[in-house]
Amino acid sequence: MRVVCLQENLAKGLSVVNRAVSSRTTLPVLQNVLLQAEGPGNLKLAATNLDLAITCWIAAQVEEEGATTVPARLLTDFVSTLPTGPLQMALDVRTQTLHLMSDRTQADFRITDAADFPVIPSGDGDVALTLAPHSLRQAIAQVAFAASTDETRPTLTGVYITADEGRLVFVATDGYRLAMRTIPMEEMTGELGVIVPARALNELARIMADADTEQNASLSVTPERNQVVFQVPGKGTHDSKGAFQQVELIAQIIDATYPNYKAIVPTDWETRTVLPTQEFHQVVRRAYLFAREASNIIRLHITPGEPGTVAVYAGSADYGEHRAELDAMVEGVEIELAFNGRYLLDVLQVLDSPQMVLETTQATRPGVIRPVGTGPEEFVYVLMPMNVR
Repeated sequence: MRVVCLQENLAKGLSVVNRAVSSRTTLPVLQNVLLQAEGPGNLKLAATNLDLAITCWIAAQVEEEGATTVPARLLTDFVSTLPTGPLQMALDVRTQTLHLMSDRTQADFRITDAADFPVIPSGDGDVALTLAPHSLRQAIAQVAFAASTDETRPTLTGVYITADEGRLVFVATDGYRLAMRTIPMEEMTGELGVIVPARALNELARIMADADTEQNASLSVTPERNQVVFQVPGKGTHDSKGAFQQVELIAQIIDATYPNYKAIVPTDWETRTVLPTQEFHQVVRRAYLFAREASNIIRLHITPGEPGTVAVYAGSADYGEHRAELDAMVEGVEIELAFNGRYLLDVLQVLDSPQMVLETTQATRPGVIRPVGTGPEEFVYVLMPMNVR
């Protein structure tokens, strides 16, 4: 193996695959990154912790094909300190080292044979669909945060991705709130209904920040391996710097039956409140400074009128209290209820519409938050109220 590539591109590729490197394992090779020179112009990098695998291709000049594995953390930290520009890597089988040379700097890394590295399958699943990177990234951002972090309830630690009446639906819930985002789909091969770990999707969202928006990302499922595969197009070319050509992320599907999310979403309301998203976000942020010292409780008092008002209150016996009021369009009856301030902030941070709708029925029943102007099926957030005595 002998290859020449830009420091900027190698650093980008390592930063992408490093998220899948295993930090605690009884299999030492999982702490390595696979480097595979594929002629004539690609360097493949891969890492896996057996639950998640990430493969990244960057532009390179391949003088001799070959593959090896190198300690991921050491190589990443070392490459990040090198000056920008071309660097050379050559595998010395006799000494079992990878020789790296950049400008006037040289280093030899101890290697582990590539044959000892787990085989990472490619994305050739039965169910395949394509979608815009921006749409996929936004769907993950608006849903994954609502998944549970409690490993004793593995089903709820994932995001349910399914096809429903020509739409691709993303759903997550932790039992206290539910987030649902839909994307219209024109074509799809086969049926889809998988639970993907939220952690894997969060890694995918980070990768997609550097995706080529002129091309589509793809999703495929391999039922026989119980895996889902995402392919992300990059901006990398032989003339680009700090970019990847393509990334493939493979995650193990959570083998379980997801709750009936449609039954959780309320279909009626007694009070409908339209609020300016940014202003309400700022008010809730200030209230949460006090609420976090008192079980995260934020109270809302919604009053109809011309205009209607929403009073926001939070207080702590030790730190003081906060009161604020803002105008709103209110239909229906007056209501007072309490929500977890952390859960309110989570959704307000991902709403990108100027106005939002809060639909409520009773103080003891869930409230529904939707953006205004994107259609009711685009994004829905269901939040259980807090029982305050």
